[in-house]
Amino acid sequence: MSYKKRFAAFFFVMTVFNLAASFAHPVTPTIIQDLGLHDYMFGLALAAMMLTNFLVSPFWGKINTYIGSRTSLLISCLGYGIAQLWFAYADSELMIVLARMFAGLFTGGAFVSFLTYIVNKADPVDQGRYLTYAATIKSVGGAFGYLVGGFLGEISVRLSFLAQAGLLMASGAFFFFICLPDGLGSLRDVSGKQLAREANPFKAFIDSREFMTYGFLLLFLVNIFINFGNTGFDQAFNYYLKDEMGLSSSYNGIVKAFVGLVSFAANMSLCIWIINKTRVQWSMAAIVLVCVLTSVGVTVSHNTVIFIIMSVILYAGYSVSVPVLQSMIAGKADPKEKNLVMGFFNATQSLGSIAGSLTAGFVYSTHPRLPFLCVLVVYGLGLAASLIYARRRVD
Repeated sequence: MSYKKRFAAFFFVMTVFNLAASFAHPVTPTIIQDLGLHDYMFGLALAAMMLTNFLVSPFWGKINTYIGSRTSLLISCLGYGIAQLWFAYADSELMIVLARMFAGLFTGGAFVSFLTYIVNKADPVDQGRYLTYAATIKSVGGAFGYLVGGFLGEISVRLSFLAQAGLLMASGAFFFFICLPDGLGSLRDVSGKQLAREANPFKAFIDSREFMTYGFLLLFLVNIFINFGNTGFDQAFNYYLKDEMGLSSSYNGIVKAFVGLVSFAANMSLCIWIINKTRVQWSMAAIVLVCVLTSVGVTVSHNTVIFIIMSVILYAGYSVSVPVLQSMIAGKADPKEKNLVMGFFNATQSLGSIAGSLTAGFVYSTHPRLPFLCVLVVYGLGLAASLIYARRRVD
């Protein structure tokens, strides 16, 4: 298989994976209400998954050096599928939290391995474009996954999970056969004691000192804040449609599908132009500014149509920001440290998502609109960090 055909197949399977990964999201509010659980569970469940994702992401980045991205993808997709079967049959708050934490062990491996495979196997001239494709597939595939999962949920909530688990597991097998080996060593060359040290997630964070500079710190702060904002908004928006507007899971899916179309158009045109033709640090600040302004619209609007329009623009703004920031971080990384850097990138995404989902879940019970105000504040912090980076041009 030629280089281009292999990457085309890789991106196709990645699309299937990201579609399946979102099948459960539109039906999660239904599960919470049908089981009579507390409202905060919609945020706590995702935060539980993101917590383990956060802890293991740098580890997956390091272990991929030994076992390679394709082996990690096989393990991660199988584990994620099993975790979703557990979630499907969970009937208490504790079981849901444990199932979500188990899922986070493997989502970290999958999303880190997508990035490490691209930075390891793509030609340098294609790397930025392929990272943009990966980020676009994640946001657009996820959006259309909401649509499919929402309509499957109209038939049966459990059907969404069963279809999800089957596709995730199949994706792992396809990744293993499509991807080329990219490991630089072998586990046989590593002692059990050394492997135990490598498996310590906190050591992986300590190892970030090898590459961390003030510039990286600012970029990772931007990453934390925009993911805090997006996850907090997404979780509140999903539950708000069901709880306050009384809309079924299919309506949530339809909105997300429209978001996917807008995001795809923006990423395939505007995003690539930004990366290749502009002073990317200032463009990043401008994108976050758009998110701030639309957050204002979402927070203060009481007109349903305006609320939905502002929400779609906010989702699209985040979608464009991810590949731009991803390209900025990958471009700054030393080739020998790219696996660790991309693992840390995924970890800081998860850290922001943990904070966003927990905040949305717990403040929603105070007032349904309060999470949107929190989103506005956090995007404002992201704008401040991106402006400092753009003005100082730090390394």
